[in-house]
Amino acid sequence: MENLIIKKAKALEEYVIERRRDFHSFPEVKFEEVRSSKVIEEELLKLGFKVFKTAGTGVVGVMEGKGEGSVALRADMDALPIEEEGDLPYRSRVPGKMHACGHDAHMAMLLGAARIISELKDAFEGKVKLIFQPGEEGGGGAKRIVEEGHLDDVDAILGIHVWFELPSGVIATRRGALMASSDGFLIRIRGKGGHGATPHLTKDPTAPAADIYNALQKIVSRSLNPLSPVVLSVPVIEGSDAYNVIPDEVRMMGTLRTFDTKVRDEVMERMERIVRLYASAWECEGSLELSRIPYPPVVNSPDLAELVLRLGGMLGEIEEADMTMVSEDFAFYLEKVNGVFAFLGIRNEEKGIIYPHHSPKFNIDESVLWKGVALYALFAYSYLRSGR
Repeated sequence: MENLIIKKAKALEEYVIERRRDFHSFPEVKFEEVRSSKVIEEELLKLGFKVFKTAGTGVVGVMEGKGEGSVALRADMDALPIEEEGDLPYRSRVPGKMHACGHDAHMAMLLGAARIISELKDAFEGKVKLIFQPGEEGGGGAKRIVEEGHLDDVDAILGIHVWFELPSGVIATRRGALMASSDGFLIRIRGKGGHGATPHLTKDPTAPAADIYNALQKIVSRSLNPLSPVVLSVPVIEGSDAYNVIPDEVRMMGTLRTFDTKVRDEVMERMERIVRLYASAWECEGSLELSRIPYPPVVNSPDLAELVLRLGGMLGEIEEADMTMVSEDFAFYLEKVNGVFAFLGIRNEEKGIIYPHHSPKFNIDESVLWKGVALYALFAYSYLRSGR
């Protein structure tokens, strides 16, 4: 059966590429995936899936098998607010929007897997649930799907992401922690503005902002165990728009990333204290708040990671993935059920596919997408047959 699934996945290569290019031409950003949702719903209904809408523009397809188990396969749907560069014949037709992270490929691969699952439904010993998820790019769409109960009857879940850092066709994952948590934060320092020539008549918020920035960097280097990876970045600092005006307020924005929720909580507590005390020292007011939905770390089930590596070996080269400080809202599923997140390499220097995720020149090697189709279907078949 596994060889038959692989054969069918290879035969779907043209279909998957066609679907991916269609999604690529009509990108839709988070929670605006109306056209994509319609295309997916129509395809699943043709294949005999029960279809449910979720999280606004998300789609869940369910195929009932003969057994008691239940497995979910997930693909995210949203594009990014990026103007695509280049002259691809299927480049984005929507100004200022682009599939620059490969979610077009994820939808296409899962639709390919849906065809295999439909054709071989009697071989799948349980329920297969396909989750087409909106709003991964900062929207926490996975959290909404969990809250709406779509994982309540699921035993295990697989997510696949095309990955620029891996050579084309390589499948990689790792046991345990794979991707970091991510907290977006906003710091406000409020003082009293005025003319740059009379700082003594103001309560200049830029002074504590400078101190706060430097103090935040010392949390990682001086307060935490160096064996616990943490990245604290503050790339946005906004104050006055004029060279001779002291602002009333300075805003600082950034992200905190780690693999350990206890470390995350400790850092956030220290950040709040630093902001409040340094602002007070300069007779200003300081506050720290989260600027978006915090993403937990992606922590794979060891047994399911081993299963993916075994199945990936049937499709070609595999690797033990490196931990990455990039975040993914797939983590919300893993807080609910056992699961695994895997990477499919799509970098191909010979074809000029050399630009990273979120680049306006990002592209993928489409010739390996059949491997994603196969891995989705193989995982569902193997897990339902053996429970791992």
